[in-house]
Amino acid sequence: MRSSLLTGAIAAALSFSGYAAAADADAWKSRSIYQVMIDRFARDDGGSVDCKLYEFCGGTWKGLTNKLDYIQGMGFDAIQISPVIKNEDKNTAVGEPYHGYWSQDLTQVNPKFGTEEDLKNLIAEIHKRDMFLMVDVVVNHMAQEFDNVVPPKVDYSVFKPFNDKKYFHPYCNVTEWENATNIQDCWLYPYGIALADLKTESPDVVSLFTKWIKNLVSTYSIDGLRIDAAKHVNDEFLPQFVQASGVFALGEVLTGVTEDMCRYQNKSKNLLPGMPNYLDYYPLNAAFNGGSFERLGEIRAQAQDSCNDTLALGTFIENHDMPRFASQNQDMALAKNAMTYVIMNDGIPTVYQGQEQHFTGGATPENREPLWKSNYNTSAPLYVLAQTLNKVRKNAIKQSPTYVKQTSNVLIADTNHFCQQKGPAENSVVFCVTNKSSKGDSYQMPVGGFRDSDEVVEVLSCATTTADGLGQITAYMGAGEPKVWVKKSALEGTDICTKTTVDGPKEENGAVSKGAATGVLMAAVLGTASLLL
Repeated sequence: MRSSLLTGAIAAALSFSGYAAAADADAWKSRSIYQVMIDRFARDDGGSVDCKLYEFCGGTWKGLTNKLDYIQGMGFDAIQISPVIKNEDKNTAVGEPYHGYWSQDLTQVNPKFGTEEDLKNLIAEIHKRDMFLMVDVVVNHMAQEFDNVVPPKVDYSVFKPFNDKKYFHPYCNVTEWENATNIQDCWLYPYGIALADLKTESPDVVSLFTKWIKNLVSTYSIDGLRIDAAKHVNDEFLPQFVQASGVFALGEVLTGVTEDMCRYQNKSKNLLPGMPNYLDYYPLNAAFNGGSFERLGEIRAQAQDSCNDTLALGTFIENHDMPRFASQNQDMALAKNAMTYVIMNDGIPTVYQGQEQHFTGGATPENREPLWKSNYNTSAPLYVLAQTLNKVRKNAIKQSPTYVKQTSNVLIADTNHFCQQKGPAENSVVFCVTNKSSKGDSYQMPVGGFRDSDEVVEVLSCATTTADGLGQITAYMGAGEPKVWVKKSALEGTDICTKTTVDGPKEENGAVSKGAATGVLMAAVLGTASLLL
């Protein structure tokens, strides 16, 4: 393991408890993020072209600027974009750097995506709309074409500002993924491209990086950062880098193991303010693909015990590194449930471009399809669903600012259902997702989370019901559809469910399917009881 650069006193000074900026963790918790890969979102001319997925497709910052209505129309109020820095520009054995992660010159923006003025215009337009911008940054390595002859022959002089071999670790390949020294000191992905691993434990490297990020954030008025491959850099580098930026950051720590992720965000060693929530990602995917939600409930409990602030984690089901959700199962009901969990869960919702269009790409680069092939369809079922869910979430935050500052209560976590209650009792929001798919049966089950006689609206069907003496409502489930309930009074003055119907069975007899409520009744009662204490 690399030697520490920080004394205890300095580490304490870098604690995120005093971390304050215009866009700090609390500000980001109320936002909902739409993730964009610039080359694949929109072209300058707004046109649609066919392209090879391992080469440039022509998306630009100007193209994104022209299509901001599409994102804002879904209700997202923050945008995460791929890296903006000039890259290696050769077509390598593994394709072109359309993604932006092969940095060569930190002093220049990537001309493939536009000019400095184009980037500034994009950000100005985002801020004009009261939206935040998060920029992806790469701190683990610099990149150069590689002929696959080991060790790589690297011309370090082309890297700016790291133009000398002294700034880099000697070549070795990452092979021991559980060995911190190996994953932090060795080079990733030695095929087609050499990712020269930076000595982020070096004071010189730290100094150059902190100066650079201060300048980048101030020059372009950036509101937040995503730090690529954060687990592959020196631990003590991370809080110094984030503090120098002056803004909130999500650091990528790709692991589904609670202790591995939460060591980056705990009371004794707060290395990162936030992270993409891979702890939820893996059990959530498993639950929707033949598994159970029970493991998800267990992992969430572990994370709340081990991580310092699970509300600062980014909830997602898709990103540019993972196969699309619909690549495993194209059932629309399952996709709706996944979207519902992402937006209504604790943490910062993060939706990757194309999820709302039900894209089906598998592993990279198949999961990086150009969005223009969807014709930016604003009537797509998942686009409309995201629009509604973001409205509900924003309204809940408006009603109770503490909504995003309190962890939710898990009401049910069984084989087929995950239900939770969020917000104070007077502004309770309850959702249930299911893995039964569009072939799911019709049945009723009790769900808690409200107070006696609360009038409640299920916002995806605009059906009303009233909570009983235990604060329970009857959930009329069917066709594997998700459910989201809010108090009727909370919707006054909004355009959410302006016309409602009385909720009831979807089948004539309204009978509960055999065993449908088994195992959930007691959970619902206990969940309600905990809210009444």
